[in-house]
Amino acid sequence: MAELETPFRYDAAFADSIERKWQAWWDQRGSFITRNPGDAGFDISKPKFYVLDMFPYPSGAGLHVGHPVGYIGTDIAARAKRMQGFNVLHPMGWDAFGLPAEQYAVQTGVHPRLTTSSAIETFRKQLKRFGFSYDWSREFATIDPEYVRFTQWIWLQCWNAWYDESTQKARPISQLMQQFESGARSVELPNNINKLWSECDAREQRQAIDNMRLTYLGEQLVNWCPKLGTVLANEEVIDGKSERGGFPVMRQPLKQWMFRITKYAQRLLEDLKLVDWPESTRTQQAEWIGRSEGAEIYFRVHGDAAGQTNKTELEPLSVFTTRPDTLFGATYMVVAPEHPLVKRALELASAAARKEISDYVAASRRRSDIDRQSDGKIKTGVFLGLFAINPATGADIPIWTADYVLLNYGTGAIMAVPAHDQRDHEFATAFKLPIRVVVLPPQEAAQLSHRLQSQHQGRSGTVETETAYGGDGIATASSNAEVSLDSLPSAQAKEKIIAWLQQRGIGKKRVNYRLRDWLFSRQRYWGEPFPVVFAPDGLPYAISESALPVRLPELEDFKPTESDTPRPLLGKVVEWINTTAGHAGVSAADLPPQTPVKRETNTMPNWAGSCWYYLRYCDPKNTTRFVSTEAEKYWMGERGVDLYVGGSEHAVLHLLYARFWHKVLFDLGHVTTPEPFAKLFHQGMITSFAYQRADGSLAPADTVQEISDGVFTEKSTGQSVKQVIAKMSKSLKNVVNPDDVIANFGADTFRLYEMSMGPLEASKPWNTRDIVGSFRFLQRAWRLAVDERTGELLLAAKADDALEKLLHRASKKVGEDIERLAFNTAIATLIEVVNAATRSTTLVNATDGGLTRDQMIRFVKLLAPFAPHFAEEIWHKLGCAEALATASWSTVDARLLVDDEVELAVQLCGKVKTRLRVPSSADAAAIEKMALADPKVIEMLAGKTPKKIIVVAGRLVNIVA
Repeated sequence: MAELETPFRYDAAFADSIERKWQAWWDQRGSFITRNPGDAGFDISKPKFYVLDMFPYPSGAGLHVGHPVGYIGTDIAARAKRMQGFNVLHPMGWDAFGLPAEQYAVQTGVHPRLTTSSAIETFRKQLKRFGFSYDWSREFATIDPEYVRFTQWIWLQCWNAWYDESTQKARPISQLMQQFESGARSVELPNNINKLWSECDAREQRQAIDNMRLTYLGEQLVNWCPKLGTVLANEEVIDGKSERGGFPVMRQPLKQWMFRITKYAQRLLEDLKLVDWPESTRTQQAEWIGRSEGAEIYFRVHGDAAGQTNKTELEPLSVFTTRPDTLFGATYMVVAPEHPLVKRALELASAAARKEISDYVAASRRRSDIDRQSDGKIKTGVFLGLFAINPATGADIPIWTADYVLLNYGTGAIMAVPAHDQRDHEFATAFKLPIRVVVLPPQEAAQLSHRLQSQHQGRSGTVETETAYGGDGIATASSNAEVSLDSLPSAQAKEKIIAWLQQRGIGKKRVNYRLRDWLFSRQRYWGEPFPVVFAPDGLPYAISESALPVRLPELEDFKPTESDTPRPLLGKVVEWINTTAGHAGVSAADLPPQTPVKRETNTMPNWAGSCWYYLRYCDPKNTTRFVSTEAEKYWMGERGVDLYVGGSEHAVLHLLYARFWHKVLFDLGHVTTPEPFAKLFHQGMITSFAYQRADGSLAPADTVQEISDGVFTEKSTGQSVKQVIAKMSKSLKNVVNPDDVIANFGADTFRLYEMSMGPLEASKPWNTRDIVGSFRFLQRAWRLAVDERTGELLLAAKADDALEKLLHRASKKVGEDIERLAFNTAIATLIEVVNAATRSTTLVNATDGGLTRDQMIRFVKLLAPFAPHFAEEIWHKLGCAEALATASWSTVDARLLVDDEVELAVQLCGKVKTRLRVPSSADAAAIEKMALADPKVIEMLAGKTPKKIIVVAGRLVNIVA
């Protein structure tokens, strides 16, 4: 019966009806379609605001309640900026290539294009139900042929470019050829051979060019799983087996396409100061790039017994070290099992030694880089039967191979100083190798110097130490006939030894980076094909831009072939692989059209499409360029995307790779900003409740019951379980579908709840019980504006002065909070307004309300970014014809921000006892008088006369009794 009495009550059904109504209205009017410069109706005088979500990879499971957090935040920012007079670009699209769809195809035989398209439909439908103000006319997926075309085009820009060290930027390869042809640059060939261009044959000229391209073919060690038929990332290998399936994994050398991202290492590091990013993310990127200063030192190598004269020299061994000041303490050397010197050692070794070395190398191939370098791992290794000569001491030191040294860091070889590196110390201890102290901690230098020098007996002996000292200090036992570092602080010792090395031609100062060149090949099907073919002589040739995109062939069997050597899936499509240069689209100037060629069978990684999508959004329908110069220049401005929001899990790789591609495009004149993302924000994770058993294992949520308030047991056993916070997962059955929440409360309530849970950047547990609070807030706001019985507006005839001031303060506070992405405090301010207006409402008759029409309009504008459907409904009830989304933001009267009264804390002997409201204009004497007249103060003093009264203007009164 009550429902009949309040037919206009704001409930779930009513919320659903108005939300669908206004979403359809926005779509019909094109409310959020954004015009580009040059389009009819575009206002160039407005400032721009480009707000971007990290676009999702659409999975078949659809969204859970954790996914929309960032999307809601960016939509609030986008809506507010539109109302504040900005041209807003707020697009959405799909990162659609990737392994999950292909794995599903392996299991079911369903083509990845079908499952991906279906998943996109699901995601799009769910996102639209939230009322996000995306410009859906700019939507695309990275699998769209036109998008693939320009992804391949960007790859070709890198193929046709080189990095000029003199200008520190990429330049067209044609300019490199001009330098070669003019004689301004000589051709560097293997074995330190330099030739003029005219002295080189055609193959040498081609090799010289290919060795300088930004993308190149390089042999890399990969984690190959024969059973899965794919290359695995280091993180996917555990104890030599695949994380998925537990199959054996081996390290295999494989020719792969690479990017020379290392050429950009210093710029990628330095330009972090140009962006407004979380400090933790900038630190992660800096650590991943890993700049370190030190020296490259060359060690002579021989295969004869230690101390033997007339040694047989081998190729010198180069190492990079950040501590050249410890050179005198190098007592052995270690090379990675994959280092070329190991092959040379095998050639020289006896049969028994050869087997020991070979077995060790084979075992190392089954371990990932992460596993090999894990702390606490027992050190293993094999002596190679070779020796190096320490250039500082002249001593022969043994060369070992050990898996804790990686080929892809530094030179793949280290000088081991066990007294000053903990891993070297553990290795030396395990194999009883000499440990020689050459650096003393500053505080111990004086007291230890005499003892250590006597132990060294002329600096030729060794000492026993329990752990390595890796810090800076004072050099000791570090001199020879030409150079002495003794008594020098580490910094000075480094400079002196480097100068000596350079003078003798056996070393040089060098900057090293942890960053490695970017491996860009995948032995998978569901990725962008490379726009390149191979001629009969094995040389690669690029496809012409006019022949793009290179499309994936159809494939019916997605199961990888089990093999000890990597075999890409595309290798199955023989008729696609084998073609002619002309049919493939190779320029006739490069190869005669009838030349038989083979297509590249690797595909690009999922990073390819996500490296540049923010640029395509600026001009997604352009069929001649990846983005027009005019659109890119306007939307990217001087600093790039104004606000980029996404998870912190992308802090390193995606952001680093996107920055690299952007810088290449910047160098080549295709974009106008040095960085792609001006401001970055990481939203927190929405977690859920899980239930922990006594043994620490987690019980699925659907197997647990709450028997009393906060007390949970397993249904099957009756055993108590503890409610804990965990990530949402299918296995724990704690995933909450947003569709269900919206059906029960509406999209506006969902939006308000997730934004009011806490700071946007914080992780927060989802609790469906709490969402009713946001729902009730909207119900109160609705009753403040609308008569639930008649649907008529409830408006005050006259503005309440206190409410007017509160509204102006709210306008200022909400605007500032949105700018800071502090949405939870903005919502708290909106709740304060509704509560205050509700208290002031007399409701003498059905036409009375707490806010006047003008006040209600201003309140609805503030609410609009957070609950857009709700606000639009009331906006139009107020008689406003235009879309609220494009209405102007509420203005603030600064005069009304000043309080007539201020509240002061009243302390007795330093402890707050009560609070006192006084006129803001009151002086100290008046405040003292009012404080002493306050009944609570009189009660506290109990007849005592204050010894002292301290008044701090605008803050407190402290009474000392």
